[in-house]
Amino acid sequence: MKRHSRANVARLALADGTVYRGTPFGADGEVEGEVCFNTSMTGYQEILTDPSYRGQIVAMTYPLIGNYGVNPEDLESPKPHLAGFVVRQASRLTSNFRADQSLVDYLKQWNIVAIEGIDTRALVRRLRTRGAINGVLSTLDEDDASLIAKAQASPGLVGRDLVREVLPDGQCDWQEPLSPWGRPIGSPAVQDSQPLRHVVALDYGMKWNIARHLRELGYRVTVLPGTATASEVLAANPDGVFLSNGPGDPEPLVAAIETIRGLLGKKPIFGICLGHQLLALACGARTFKLKFGHRGANQPVQDLTTGSVEITSQNHGFAVDSDSLPADLEVTHINLNDRTIEGIRHRTLPAFSVQYHPEASAGPHDSNYLFGRFQELIEGATAHSARR
Repeated sequence: MKRHSRANVARLALADGTVYRGTPFGADGEVEGEVCFNTSMTGYQEILTDPSYRGQIVAMTYPLIGNYGVNPEDLESPKPHLAGFVVRQASRLTSNFRADQSLVDYLKQWNIVAIEGIDTRALVRRLRTRGAINGVLSTLDEDDASLIAKAQASPGLVGRDLVREVLPDGQCDWQEPLSPWGRPIGSPAVQDSQPLRHVVALDYGMKWNIARHLRELGYRVTVLPGTATASEVLAANPDGVFLSNGPGDPEPLVAAIETIRGLLGKKPIFGICLGHQLLALACGARTFKLKFGHRGANQPVQDLTTGSVEITSQNHGFAVDSDSLPADLEVTHINLNDRTIEGIRHRTLPAFSVQYHPEASAGPHDSNYLFGRFQELIEGATAHSARR
């Protein structure tokens, strides 16, 4: 039986029959999605506004969330995209001179259902043991059996095209550079007077800090929806093409894969996260769903081309299948926790990608060098074309 619950009760029900009871601190409502966890200690605002979390209920492993509030500079898209939010304790105190809003007020403003006061350690242990589980987060339904049934009926992520739910409305000429707060130490600000190369960024749910990094390199950046065709991209006459992050399963994105196939060998390509998976699929590889994914700002990755190790920011539930790699692709990076593929490059064409987030918002700046590699690829291709 469904009825309105007491104002101080919220429930998170999992498809395996587990129910956690806590206190609501966002909007009233009921949402479903894949329950996952993020191990970052900070960066909750960037997580909330990352379109890659579409269709997911995100639990934070750090026990206190919200203490530095919310500010407009740290947004990664216009609004939150996750289905629901789970924390051990939500801070009502906001201690940051940049904050203009509390986390609680921000969640209510955007109608995000959230729960606090549950044992997030127990939840994470369950997810790590059993894998990501579909769930329902509700402040409305008091019937545990009803919520469990809804969680079991939730469609999950596999086979769904979630990108279409986060695509931009149309083309955008990006102008905003990096904020001084997000610029790596020693990185000079972009000089608008310098000659600009042109990069087209295919937006499958792109975090804004990616476009800021590209702009910081001095590029003229045109953002196109991820539904753009190869002919539409080439009509913009870019010097390079960037493939962005985005939500969900890459395999249903047949049109995006065909677009990338149409661009291979014609323009230098750099992809991250979903863009990395789509590049691999376009080259003939396969992807698979990870048990519980990689989400956080502390994932160790080794660059096989240099031997160096970097700490990376990640958010993905799918990965490229190493057994499916065609001969044209070479593995360049691996995850040191589970040895999954974290980077590839084409052996003969100017194209490479990584599974993680070199723009690191929020997160470490260890991987910022990858934007430099993209720049080198573009300059090399431009010089080659000039000699022809």
